[in-house]
Amino acid sequence: MQNLVAIVGRPNVGKSALFNRLTQSRQAIVTDVSGTTRDRLYGKVNWSGKDFSLVDTGGWVVNSDDIMEDEINKQVQIAVEEADVILFVVDVMNGLTDLDNGVAHLLRRSGKPVIVVANKADNFELGHQAAEFYALGLGDPFPVSAINGSGTGDLLDHLLSLFKKEGEEDKLEDIPKFAVVGRPNAGKSSIVNALIGEERNIVTDIAGTTRDSIYTRYDKFGMDFYLIDTAGIRKRGKVTEDLEYFSVIRSIRSIEEADVCILMVDAMRGIESQDLNIFSLIQKNRKGLVVFVNKWDLVEDKDSNLIRDFEKVIRERFAPFTDFPIIFGSALTRQRILKVMDSAKEVYLNRKQKVPTHKLNEVMLPIIERTPPPANKGKYIKVKYITQLPNTQIPTFVFFCNLPQWIKEPYKRFIENRMRENWNFSGTPINIFFREK
Repeated sequence: MQNLVAIVGRPNVGKSALFNRLTQSRQAIVTDVSGTTRDRLYGKVNWSGKDFSLVDTGGWVVNSDDIMEDEINKQVQIAVEEADVILFVVDVMNGLTDLDNGVAHLLRRSGKPVIVVANKADNFELGHQAAEFYALGLGDPFPVSAINGSGTGDLLDHLLSLFKKEGEEDKLEDIPKFAVVGRPNAGKSSIVNALIGEERNIVTDIAGTTRDSIYTRYDKFGMDFYLIDTAGIRKRGKVTEDLEYFSVIRSIRSIEEADVCILMVDAMRGIESQDLNIFSLIQKNRKGLVVFVNKWDLVEDKDSNLIRDFEKVIRERFAPFTDFPIIFGSALTRQRILKVMDSAKEVYLNRKQKVPTHKLNEVMLPIIERTPPPANKGKYIKVKYITQLPNTQIPTFVFFCNLPQWIKEPYKRFIENRMRENWNFSGTPINIFFREK
């Protein structure tokens, strides 16, 4: 299970710039205007061979100084509760402010590991000004420049030293782990209760590897798996954005720990941006997927074409990954909830599927011969041999050829589609690599 790091701090201290620097991306929009970041951003960071997840808590809607301070406190409380390590970003150019002191007060009481990141130390002289932040009582400040990258290597080295060592987490049996995820009020609690609520004798609650995820062992109707319960999202105040952010940060935990994610979609509301955000998390973590369209019992005027049209919309919104099961039912009436679990089990087995090498070459080489990769500068690409790599998280295939650098993404998608036509990889991503022989 990967560690979760949250970036907190008042507006316009460079949280989004630091997020972009550490994730080596340009996901976050960076401007000089306070509150530019409205969406909750999530990314992966790799440093010294170690991966961890990073969440940017920027982007508050502010109308006055009082509302700003209240919103900052709410965001920090959520981040403190969920994250393993907090990056508290301050601004060396503006120095220590009352808002910084307010955030620091919450962090000191949390007992969580906190690193003070003194951002905008773009030169050596500005780095000396970071000493002012010793007054926060949160340890040594790390002067960095998110813009030019100076100091970020030392920051990441220190960050890795604060993570739990491997082996400190509880070990679970090697059986499938299914996470129920989705936006608030999509029916996550209902499906969990429908599965385990009445027959408590057939389940055992096991403390998870983190303080927020609860693993429930389910072994009925010939099934045996852990259900990762993401229910219990607590609404903090009346601000909708707090609930959405709390939902996403909880989903990150659950998705990373799962083998297969059951994404709950509200049939009454359809696919919304929050669903797409959570789907993006599932894709980034390369997890299996089953979509359950909940509250189907409330839909009126159902006809033979409605399910087909609804499925089409879902697959179009989730494209280019479209090969996953979609089930329509109701957690409240228990309609088709066992079919959801059957589908999740099938997706889990698809993730573990091994295709014999001789079969791969027997099926795929004639397809490639009939539709070869486009030639480049008069040179033709010839695929000579295909094999599946062992001991991978998802099915991973290597195509050995003479000029792998000239094979483009459209042809890789063509190969993936042909493989999905010949083998059942429904619900699971697959990796396809072209390598020089």
